[in-house]
This record gives sequence, C-alpha cells and structure tokens, in this order.
Amino acid sequence: MGKVKAERRLNENEARAVARTIRVSPQKLNLVAQLIRGKKVEAALADLTFSRKRIAETVKKTLESAIANAENNHDLDVDSLIVAEAYVGKSITMKRFHARGRGRASRVEKPFSHLTIVVREVAALEEAA
Repeated sequence: MGKVKAERRLNENEARAVARTIRVSPQKLNLVAQLIRGKKVEAALADLTFSRKRIAETVKKTLESAIANAENNHDLDVDSLIVAEAYVGKSITMKRFHARGRGRASRVEKPFSHLTIVVREVAALEEAA
C-alpha cells in the first residue's frame, strides 16, 4: 500500500532546479534572474559567466542543474532549451545587532532567498519564429 505518486507539476517538455536559502536579498537576486529569462541556455550561461555580480555564480550552478535535470531525468534535447522561468522567493531573515555610539544598538537584517529556474524544450518551428 503506500502513497499515490504525485502528478508532475511541469509539462513534459520542462525541467526545473531549485536553490534554497541563498545568502543574498531577493531584490539583488532578481536582477540576475532577469538577465537570463527567456534566453537560450547557451546565451544565459555566457551572460552569467561574464556577469560582475557576486551571486551570478550561484545562479549559473542552478541553471546548469536544471539543464542536467532536463537531459538526464526527462530526456530533453539540451541544444533546444530556453530559460522559460526564473523566479525568486523570499526566505528567512537573520536578525543581528550592530553596536552604535552612546550604548545604543541598531538592527541589521541579513536576508536569504530561494531561486527556481525552469527550462523548456522548444520545437524547431518555434525557434524560427
């Protein structure tokens, strides 16, 4: 007896990868995610390789993981993949204190984020359009 297997949330031509609790604010991570949305994976990887943002390396790892999932788990063609979705979610926020003058303290918040990348295989007809 056992649990019924959950239905696949993505289409048959899609694969995804999720990176959780990344130590960067969602706003900064979204700037890098915007850079790759809708692009072919080769162009997205090239953009992330030469980006000057610190978090671009983590986004690149997540994109490479999504590509590997598409190839190995879902038998999709790597050459015809595009970044269908790249979205950022808010995670925990560590609260810390910073000593100030006259015996006071200020609050320092250190935010974390989640990143989800979905790659989709597009047909040859869609690429020509």
